[in-house]
Amino acid sequence: MRILNRLCLPIILCCILIMCGLAYCLVDVFGSKHKLVAVTAQAPDIYEVQRRLKEWGYYSGEPSGVVDGETREAIIYFQRVHGLSQTGEIDYATAEAIGVSLNSQNSTNLYLLAKCIHAEARGEEYVGMVAVGAVILNRVASPDFPNTIYGVIYQPWAFTAVHDGQINLEPDSTAYQAAQDALSGWDPTYGCLYYFNPATATSSWIWSRQQVVTIGRHIFAI
Repeated sequence: MRILNRLCLPIILCCILIMCGLAYCLVDVFGSKHKLVAVTAQAPDIYEVQRRLKEWGYYSGEPSGVVDGETREAIIYFQRVHGLSQTGEIDYATAEAIGVSLNSQNSTNLYLLAKCIHAEARGEEYVGMVAVGAVILNRVASPDFPNTIYGVIYQPWAFTAVHDGQINLEPDSTAYQAAQDALSGWDPTYGCLYYFNPATATSSWIWSRQQVVTIGRHIFAI
């Protein structure tokens, strides 16, 4: 029995160490993932924070949705004037004072939509950028497509920018504004589900769709 106990004890200790190590790794992985999601989800709120702070004279840069040193200084300045904890971070108290929402789902949707607009339609006239966002939202509402913005954008082969990697570019302030306008209900396409550039389109199928309107270099169709 003593020999058995001596054999079992190292095995038990080894199992405990492995379990502890696994638990630590899980905490580290999920903790990191949570932080990444939080930063990504709140990026559009940062854009709105910058826009409002600029309007009120706290921030002199151009709204971008990216936190830089100038943004943090502006936030601290605002927090100091309003008697808030001067952290340079957009906590709930600061967000409430500025009048922005930290709703992560809405923020994520705005961010994803702005990314796709920027990737697919940068260089187009502004109404053309809004139109691309409207097509994405029209697909979300259609039973023939995924019912989320993420699902529509990342549906296989749905968008050239996803296939060639341009979706990974960070959206600029114009793309954010176009995304916001589309989310607010502006649809220059009148319900279209497709768009294409006639100068580069190689699919005969897309030409068979009913064309509704041409905006910039894109034809929008149903």
